[in-house]
Amino acid sequence: MGILQVQNVNKSFGGLKALNNVNLDITEGTVHAVIGPNGAGKSTLLNVCVGRLVPDTGAVLFNGRPLTGRSPHEINQMGVARVFQTPEIFADLSLLENVVIPTLAVRDGSFTVNAWGRVDNQAEIRDRAEAILESVGLAEKRHHHSGNLSRGDKRRLELAMCLVQEPKLVLLDEPTAGMSRADTNATIDLLARMQEEHGVTKIIIEHDMHVVFSLADRVTVMAQGTPIVEGTPNEIKGDPRVQEAYLGGAHL
Repeated sequence: MGILQVQNVNKSFGGLKALNNVNLDITEGTVHAVIGPNGAGKSTLLNVCVGRLVPDTGAVLFNGRPLTGRSPHEINQMGVARVFQTPEIFADLSLLENVVIPTLAVRDGSFTVNAWGRVDNQAEIRDRAEAILESVGLAEKRHHHSGNLSRGDKRRLELAMCLVQEPKLVLLDEPTAGMSRADTNATIDLLARMQEEHGVTKIIIEHDMHVVFSLADRVTVMAQGTPIVEGTPNEIKGDPRVQEAYLGGAHL
């Protein structure tokens, strides 16, 4: 049994069938990409997995425990983290403060300190936050204002905020959207290094095939709300069903 299982999930919005009998089994420790044309149901699937949407039928299991019906906060506390398409950071705070906030949270949803004024006295918390910033290459900017970061560095900061929670599964929604090629390549390198160092299972929704084929162990292709094929990146590249559904017959 995989770390995440999507079982016969259906979701409609009025007369639109966004997800049609979706089944997925995500192997622990892998990077699994979900690709497909606009409107294929990728983001709807992600939102079902993290509790932002409730499926009409079917279930989502994480380590054998049901996620369906739980709130996003509860799912996060279970060890599932999400990285959004647009980086979600506290723009008015420093990088260090951004990472301290999730560092304070413990698995029961409480906090290890009760006031910001006491944070600097919590050496363990500060050291943990600084170590994570070091791991994503942002340690030298830890006191900088987060709102002034480049798009690529904002993504790095958000990944640091995610990693400090020690999740077991991370869902990334187009992690390189809007980036320059240089920032995209830097993010690919960072995600690959994260995989080597932390081994966290990742599900990536991505349109950039360079990102997908650089990182993914397995790829699921969706069209019209349904997975149409799953395989290794090399298998996906040569599958005529993928070329037809994703690029209208053009080669990947």
